[in-house]
Amino acid sequence: MVYLVIKELSKIAEDVIMVTSSIMKDMQPNLEVVYRPNAIRALARIIDAQSVQSVERFFKSALVDRSSSISSASLVSSYHLFPLSPTTIKRWANEAQEAVNAKAVSSYSGASAYFSGGGSSNSGYQAVASSSYIMQYHALGLLYLMREKDRMAITKMVQQLGASGKGSSIVRNPMAVCMLIRFARKVMDEDPNVRKQMHEYLETLLRHKSEMVNIEAARAIAEMRDVQTGDLYKTIAVLQLFLSSPKPVIKFAAVKTLSKLAQTHPQAVSAVNVEMENLITDSNRSVATYAITTLLKTGNEASVDRLMKQISSFMADITDEFKIIVVDAIRSLCIKFPSKQAVMLSFLSGVLRDEGGYDFKYAVVDAIFDMIKYIGDSRDTALAHLCEFIEDCEFTKLSVRILHLLGIEGPKTPNPTKFIRYIYNRVVLENAVVRAAAVSSLAKFGVCVNDPNVMKSVNVLMRRCLDDVDDEVRDRAAMYIKVLEEKSLADVLVKDEAQFSLATLEEQLVSYVQDEGAHSAAFDISSVPKVSREQAQAEVAQSRPSALDIAGPSSAVVAEPTPTPSAAEAQSSYAAQLAAIPELQSYGPVLKSSARPVELTESETEYVVSAVKHIFKEHIVFQFNVSNTIPDTVLEQVAVITQPSPDSGLVEDFIIPIESLTSASGSGQVYVSFTREQPEEYAVGTFECGLKFVSKEVDPSSGQPEEEGYDDEYQVEELDLGAADYITPTYVTFASEWDKLASSPSLVETFALSSSESLKEACNSLIEVLGMLPLGGSETPTSASVHTLQLAGLVVPSNGAEGSSKVLARCRMTFAAGEGVTLELGVRAENEEAAKLVMAAI
Repeated sequence: MVYLVIKELSKIAEDVIMVTSSIMKDMQPNLEVVYRPNAIRALARIIDAQSVQSVERFFKSALVDRSSSISSASLVSSYHLFPLSPTTIKRWANEAQEAVNAKAVSSYSGASAYFSGGGSSNSGYQAVASSSYIMQYHALGLLYLMREKDRMAITKMVQQLGASGKGSSIVRNPMAVCMLIRFARKVMDEDPNVRKQMHEYLETLLRHKSEMVNIEAARAIAEMRDVQTGDLYKTIAVLQLFLSSPKPVIKFAAVKTLSKLAQTHPQAVSAVNVEMENLITDSNRSVATYAITTLLKTGNEASVDRLMKQISSFMADITDEFKIIVVDAIRSLCIKFPSKQAVMLSFLSGVLRDEGGYDFKYAVVDAIFDMIKYIGDSRDTALAHLCEFIEDCEFTKLSVRILHLLGIEGPKTPNPTKFIRYIYNRVVLENAVVRAAAVSSLAKFGVCVNDPNVMKSVNVLMRRCLDDVDDEVRDRAAMYIKVLEEKSLADVLVKDEAQFSLATLEEQLVSYVQDEGAHSAAFDISSVPKVSREQAQAEVAQSRPSALDIAGPSSAVVAEPTPTPSAAEAQSSYAAQLAAIPELQSYGPVLKSSARPVELTESETEYVVSAVKHIFKEHIVFQFNVSNTIPDTVLEQVAVITQPSPDSGLVEDFIIPIESLTSASGSGQVYVSFTREQPEEYAVGTFECGLKFVSKEVDPSSGQPEEEGYDDEYQVEELDLGAADYITPTYVTFASEWDKLASSPSLVETFALSSSESLKEACNSLIEVLGMLPLGGSETPTSASVHTLQLAGLVVPSNGAEGSSKVLARCRMTFAAGEGVTLELGVRAENEEAAKLVMAAI
């Protein structure tokens, strides 16, 4: 209790020297074991970064103490001290490793002697063997914290303690083994070369005596990237046994793992369908929910009706969280069996009328939206159900989403007028936000339905909205009345399905506001690329996690891969980084950055280098991301020497090196700037690249680099600067834009792509080389012999030009076996240099 009071009071204490001295007396090795762990934990809470080194001797001796309670207390305290003094704690790696290898002893021998009156503070204590081994778990956590930035060290640790087989008898604590499994999974994801070895290790753990380890190993194998069906049979067999376990937690873990695995490998999981059928009636509703969602993913079309009836019977008994999981499974089933859409749509419309929170209703509406998108036959019925829902919907956001969808899909139905009444009811009965959305939806019926009577009726309803109390509703009504009267406005404001890339728009607006010199001219909206509605929806769908992902527990050690940022988000991030570099501030705004870094080395090498290309008005800046993976070496004055091809038209300005780079510091950036000799032209070429640095060894005792080092070089791959680095993909309506550019600069040439073995391969190559957006699904050939690929993009302005220029490419291709692909490339652009850039890229 005294130690607890000390820890709490230390937060407000001004001087802790006396308390620290007193506690250190309790850490002496000859004291009872009951004192030392508490003293260690208390001391770790009250000392500061400057004091860590002074108590190093006590902690290092406690790390390897024979008592597991003392060793664990020291290990956990070291873990908490690591943020204060990482350099000092890293010097305790040998002791932490020894704690992993040490044999456990009792945590209670000294304490029991003390409480029974038989102990003496001067006589020491006798340790008795124990089966806990908990210090192994704590020691592994500390070792990982020390080495988390060193991928090679983590791999070596897993191989020594687990994957080699020699360490399997050393790590005995089940929680420690589970942590080792998570390390192995991380290593597999980062290093494909050890994947087979780690997979074999995980399979051996399926036969471990601890059920906890069996479940963790099975989950790790099931979540492996690109795992093959043949690699899952042993895992599924183990999980199948656990489905009949009398322990609810084991049963739940097994069925949840199988349910998630069924998303990607339904055929393999179908082997346990019999056991899953039995779990539908399990008294634990959580288990029953996962069982039935698994059957929905693995079952056949004939079983859908029976499963839907069983789902309906217990939907009222489960929480919204599990209802969302069921709805998510039904959404997937709708796409898998379109012929059963009527049954599933009826179920979804039923649960939509039931009680539930916003997240649950959002999931149901989202599932119906997907049915409308992917199953055309369900559209009319689904829209009718959504109309009924918004009649009594308490969630404004859902009402707005549904009204927006009605405006898009309603005019395409055979009888669009039946939806107008539902929409206008929202104008009369709802709040201002919903009323404004309803006005926009009504306007789309007036514009998109080819019936003068419908347009006239919508016009009348719009004029009634001019008396609304809300400004937004009145303004929208006034605008759409004008749109209904002028077809040209309707084509631009209503029928045009393209939308601006919001992240790029934000970035360019911020750049425009911050650049005072640009205020003399209006903001150029034409330089902002557009994306189609399908692209925007695809990005949203990609970023939207499934209900299983949301419900799954996050791992503190091995986090799920972070979503890859969109190209526009990457551009914004790069622009912010470059704006903070004084040497580059005179260059003006960055016009374009590479969509993704170009890897110049293998990920397994000692030095990992990737490059990002930044295009400015008169300059090209290369950003080299450099990582040092050698733990005992410090690199100083790290630079990348680049040699452009003679005809590139670029002159090097300067290099901004990395002052110091260690394996723990992560990636550093080297910037190399070039001036375009002829800014009105687009410079292209190949650059030879080499890493140059001063290498210094690290002194193991002090952790500091040696004073003397040696110059070294490391050759990396060549870097290309091409057409794709100047072009931003953008969405347009190809046919109309192609006709508009008929009088603009145009070029036509024929090429023989003899290395392409199919039209699909040729399409992929052209898209990658040109960096343009394929339109109308033309990236996928529908014929094996003839195809036309349509591409569009915005080319960054050359010096003196105002804004980006639009460029279109029409690629007519034929394929013949043995001869490859013959390409007729037609290019039309607003700028002649842009047309030449595209043509020269082939």
